[in-house]
Amino acid sequence: MPEDLFEAAVNDRLAGQAPLAARLRPQTLAEVVGQGHLLDPGRPLRALIEADRLSSVIFWGPPGTGKTTLARLVAGATSKVFVPMSAVTAGVKDVREAVTEARRQLGEQGRGTILFLDEVHRFNRTQQDALLPSVEDGTLTLIGATTENPYFSVNAPLLSRSTLFRLEPLNAEALTGLVHKALQRERAAAEPDAVSLLVGLVDGDARAALTSLEVALALTDSRLATQVGGASPDRTVTIADVEAARSTRALRYEEDDHYDVVSAFIKSIRGSDADAGLYWLARMLAAGEDARFVARRLVILASEDVGMADPQGLLIADAAARAVELVGLPEAQLNLAQAVVHLALAPKSNTVTTALGAAQADVASLPVGQVPPHLRDAHYAGAARLGHGAAYRYPHDDPSGWVEQAYRPEHLEGRRYYEPSQHGVEGRRAEEWRRRRGG
Repeated sequence: MPEDLFEAAVNDRLAGQAPLAARLRPQTLAEVVGQGHLLDPGRPLRALIEADRLSSVIFWGPPGTGKTTLARLVAGATSKVFVPMSAVTAGVKDVREAVTEARRQLGEQGRGTILFLDEVHRFNRTQQDALLPSVEDGTLTLIGATTENPYFSVNAPLLSRSTLFRLEPLNAEALTGLVHKALQRERAAAEPDAVSLLVGLVDGDARAALTSLEVALALTDSRLATQVGGASPDRTVTIADVEAARSTRALRYEEDDHYDVVSAFIKSIRGSDADAGLYWLARMLAAGEDARFVARRLVILASEDVGMADPQGLLIADAAARAVELVGLPEAQLNLAQAVVHLALAPKSNTVTTALGAAQADVASLPVGQVPPHLRDAHYAGAARLGHGAAYRYPHDDPSGWVEQAYRPEHLEGRRYYEPSQHGVEGRRAEEWRRRRGG
């Protein structure tokens, strides 16, 4: 009993000294925020946890989205032995010892074992292979947590034996609610703009939000204690406190600024000013702009303003967008910057944009006409009797790879939409096209 009392006293002291993020860690599934797609009533993950029927799973998501929290909730709900382990410090020896103990528990007490392996992507292939037989025969139920794409970081056999649950970054509403809950617990308040700034700076990371808030509260207390006349009874976190806590500067970035800054960003790249493009990129990222939005704008610009003058531009922009999804910030800001520089330095052409616009205008204003008979589908029974495909000339049968042939309704044959520019590779490709046609 004295030992139990001592342990309880230690836990109480640790709870009082623990970081704010640890003190606010959810104790029930209902308290978890931002993962409703997994944990709302009736959702599979919640049902599995509440029924204690969870099989091997991989929790994949950015930092601060609740992977470890979910594992702890499983530990509280399960009748199985729960063994936490970090792949950062553990090795094959630790895994084998866990397997041996799991077999003993199963044989002597009939209890299964859940192994929670945090940062599972840190295990190399050999270490992951050591888990496979025990997961496969049911000796261990694995809960792996990773911030890396498991399709690249987890062995395929192990992944195939696990259910993958993807956790999403917390949205602004969820983070705002979490910050207000923390403020209430700490008997403090915050300026609305300070909360908005904090939420915008943490990229969906709940732990980062609470850690930053804890520092901001300490700065608030320090500031109040030095005020003339003594400390105010009201603890109110200001924008300055959040700026100092995050070592950043709050940028005014409201709805009007969002549209104005992105307009300047696009126009700078269109105007081939790489330095200006990088400046506006840095400003958007510093203000908490969604990197996926920036990536989408670059993909559009690659076709709208660079187009056929440098067809590689679209591939570069698409690769940057994929990097944002795969890698995330802050690392993906380098991929965005590379795309900005490439697109700014690329020759420019809007001929694809104008050509599509001209074609769309004809579709909207002129009679649509019928598909010429020789272009109609001739692959089904009876098509030949209807004259479909008759007189169609197959371009590959000609040595030049091109044949003279009508490809539009007759009344539209003379209409021109695409007028190539002489910029970049577009002029050369257009000239080759004309030469193949003999024109």
